Amino acid sequence: MTSPPAQTSVVVIGAGQAGLSVSFYLKRLGLEPGREFVVFDRGPGTGGAWQSRWEALRIGSAHRINDLPGMDELGVSFEDADRTLPAKDVVADYYERYEKHYALQVRRPVEVKKVFNRGAELVVAYDDSEIITDAVVNATGTWGSPFMPWYPGMNDFRGRHLRTPDYIAAEEFEGQSVIVVGGGTSATGFLLELEGSASELTWVSRRPIEFLDEGELNLEAGASAVAKQDEAARAGRALPSIVSGTGLPRTRRIQAGIERGVLVARPMFSSIEADGVRWDDGTFQRADAIIWSTGFRPELRHLAPLKLREKEGGVTVGAGSSWKDPRIFFAGYGPQASTIGANRAGRQIARQVVAMLSNL
Repeated sequence: MTSPPAQTSVVVIGAGQAGLSVSFYLKRLGLEPGREFVVFDRGPGTGGAWQSRWEALRIGSAHRINDLPGMDELGVSFEDADRTLPAKDVVADYYERYEKHYALQVRRPVEVKKVFNRGAELVVAYDDSEIITDAVVNATGTWGSPFMPWYPGMNDFRGRHLRTPDYIAAEEFEGQSVIVVGGGTSATGFLLELEGSASELTWVSRRPIEFLDEGELNLEAGASAVAKQDEAARAGRALPSIVSGTGLPRTRRIQAGIERGVLVARPMFSSIEADGVRWDDGTFQRADAIIWSTGFRPELRHLAPLKLREKEGGVTVGAGSSWKDPRIFFAGYGPQASTIGANRAGRQIARQVVAMLSNL
């Protein structure tokens, strides 16, 4: 692969589900990969954030993984993927085949440091180089920006604080007392994996857990969650949680965990002490580790020089593009987040990008 050009029409930042989807449609609309659009990815290999997921995670035990557009040409689908293998390996394999099949020329590992204006030029600074571009598609997702809320006494805790990306395997918690904080699929997955290793296991959540019957398709709740994401993105507010609006599926594995008492959440504790956590009623739970499975925030630090962030905490985005700077597009942000349809957004964003380029 040759070196990136000094100037290009589009830079796509991130080669996860959203970035590859946009790249597929950019090529289909006539842009040449590696010359007219360049894809940067900071991961060492294919698979986006999936390559960093924990070893025990399997396809089918997390959010549904949608097939990438055009994946049927490869003869593979996540619908019938091997569920005995680690999900990160399956996704990495499929994405590698996809990138090669469509010759997307993803460049990795590349660390994009910042995107900024130099006069009228839009510049992407990466590693020790720069590239001038007409448009940027930001598809960095959220995995690199886990959210951990602050509670009194956090700095006094003598055990380990871990966020979702820090979790590797249940074996490292053998014989320990572990508290898992969070109300999403990662939290429940950790609890079920830790059951056989931890000596004590406590689940706490900042909100009541709503379990949906297995196979229940709550279209109204899903549409409402997407609408709230879209409303927040258009208003420049911090994005709300998707899971809080859709609930968790009550699969047979989940129901069995509930019946065993593993998946029964306590309300949120009020403070953290050196050896554990305490609730308002004085109840204390000893802990060697606290796993904060409390969600993520969009990873946008590299866009800071463009001053897109609003006082309300978010970026004003409508239909995939920034309202402050029409050269900046967001794939997998707000209502286009990967778990609720980044693939569908790829076509829309690619069309908008090409339309913008044609008007230059």
